Amino acid sequence: MSEDLDAIDLRILNQLQRDASVSNQDLAARVHLSPAPCLRRIRRLEEAGYIERRVALLNHRKLGLGVVAYAFVTLEAQRSLQQFENLVLKRPEIVECERLSGAHDYMLKVMVASMEDYSNFLDRHLLRCPHVRGVNTSFGLGSLKRTTALPLAGRGGASAAQGRQGAPAATAATTRRVVATAHRAEPPARRA
Repeated sequence: MSEDLDAIDLRILNQLQRDASVSNQDLAARVHLSPAPCLRRIRRLEEAGYIERRVALLNHRKLGLGVVAYAFVTLEAQRSLQQFENLVLKRPEIVECERLSGAHDYMLKVMVASMEDYSNFLDRHLLRCPHVRGVNTSFGLGSLKRTTALPLAGRGGASAAQGRQGAPAATAATTRRVVATAHRAEPPARRA
């Protein structure tokens, strides 16, 4: 974390990452500032790149995107990745792509309406990419935790202030998250 962030900056970031639609007036009250200095700090944080953008988080299930697939991709060679990168950037069903260490080169998070849609995506796009050697897919069966909030509380962010303000939790403990692979599905471990 950068040295130029103070505790107030971290409280502002903490509040905004939980609810970016909060008014400047309300945000200022939550972080114990008057509105003008609060707005100046927000602009400085945006200009410095700490705040990349503000977005609305959509409910993928309500929008008919009930299948969440995690495609672990292995490439032939790491030298010529341009076609793979272009595919990742242009396909809207790929919502995340992480470069990995270990047995696979990339992990794609893919959201589609049905298994048939995923199969079509795999056959028509991903497996046609010339440098893709293999894809191992796991499917999400439910989420235990889903958040976009970064862990700022231990770095001067006001976790106690969150409780006082009654900020909505950015996580949702809905169902056990179990991932079924193409080869096996293991039940979650039971607590003693």
